[in-house]
Amino acid sequence: MIRLIVAFSGAVGLILLMAFMASRLVRSRTEGLSVRLQVFVALALIVGAFAFGLGLLVLDRIESRATLLASEAARDEAATLAASIGGQIDTSGATLEGIARALTLERQRGGPARLSLSLLDDKGRELFHDGPRKDDPGTVSVSAPIETRVGVIGHVQVIKPTIIMRRLLGDFAPVVLLISAILGVAAAIAAALIGRAIAAPIESLTAFAVRVSEGERKAQPPVAHGLEVKRLSKAIDKMRRELEGRPYVESFAADLSHELKNPVAAIRAAAEVLDEGALAEPEEAARFVKRIREATGRIEALLAELLSLARIESRGIETEDEVDVAALARRCSEAIASRATLELSLDEDPPPVRGDPRWITRAIDNMIDNAIVHGDGSAQPKLRVRHDDQNVIVSVVNSGKIAPHIRKRLFRRFVTTRGEKGGTGLGLAIVRAVAEAHRGKVEVEEREQEVEFRMLLPRA
Repeated sequence: MIRLIVAFSGAVGLILLMAFMASRLVRSRTEGLSVRLQVFVALALIVGAFAFGLGLLVLDRIESRATLLASEAARDEAATLAASIGGQIDTSGATLEGIARALTLERQRGGPARLSLSLLDDKGRELFHDGPRKDDPGTVSVSAPIETRVGVIGHVQVIKPTIIMRRLLGDFAPVVLLISAILGVAAAIAAALIGRAIAAPIESLTAFAVRVSEGERKAQPPVAHGLEVKRLSKAIDKMRRELEGRPYVESFAADLSHELKNPVAAIRAAAEVLDEGALAEPEEAARFVKRIREATGRIEALLAELLSLARIESRGIETEDEVDVAALARRCSEAIASRATLELSLDEDPPPVRGDPRWITRAIDNMIDNAIVHGDGSAQPKLRVRHDDQNVIVSVVNSGKIAPHIRKRLFRRFVTTRGEKGGTGLGLAIVRAVAEAHRGKVEVEEREQEVEFRMLLPRA
């Protein structure tokens, strides 16, 4: 019963393993063969071949040992029978033919058991036979001479079926299968560990490259282990730093010129209308002067935000004090009370962070302003400060949804959908820059009719 259970379990495990490998190989036709799967397939082939060879070797040795044992038993039995027959002939004066006739008669009368032997005279003629033939499959045969006082008068040939060998093979086959299954599990675990050791640094470098491509200029390369991975990590980081120079300035200038185009065009159009005679009409003149002031105010706000962003990105934070983020959030909530209602939630005794309180306050204000400007108004914004084992987390939740075309660009410069409300598209970019200057990061999570922005700052 135990052998059946072991054999069944091994067969099921082998089927599942083959199904898994087949599914991954089919998937690799469209997605490519991953490093983990390459290592797994290589180890599976190596260990499979090793287990197969080991199984054949073990079974061959068992078969050889069983055959040897059967031959030894047949040799001892043949020698005993030959000595007994020789002694009987010497003492009673019987002949070998007479003994053969007596054995035949006993067999015809229904003897107790088959003797599995043959009697041969000195010329090799068979006088008596009972049991399997020596040429039958699964048998071994041994001959012993029948010696009397006059010399060798014939031979006794004992034929043994190798049923013992088959039983031994049946007993050891589940053990061999179990060993093969254990080797397969060990190979799978080893493949997973080796594949992880190889693929994890590559995946980390890929994630780092994606963050850089999404605008995280302060992103740091992952900690590398291994000479080759360290060299690759240094090369990628060096390339990133070298590419940050002129392309960054060119991109910045292009974005700035694009953002200034509309307010400058508005000022020019209003000035042309005034110059063409609108000054003579006070109401028209006042309307166009208002447009000029609005455009000028937008330019001033844009330049102020750009100056702040450039300062935090180039200089970082100038002071690193222990900052009570909860107290800053409370002051920001009180300051915004005249413009909007804000729901405030603070953890009890959150740990301090190390940084510049002015910049952290600026980041919290920007997150609140973003929630007020971009929320759909169906629910009041929520400001929360909580903490975990590593970070103090400032989150702002507002009702609404994120447009799909800007979801991945939220924290870049000049990304806004509310330019008509005075948005510059720099508020969240400053939040990101402040978080990175404090060795933190920003996150966004969109749920049903709700968006949560998070700023994670390391605990002091």
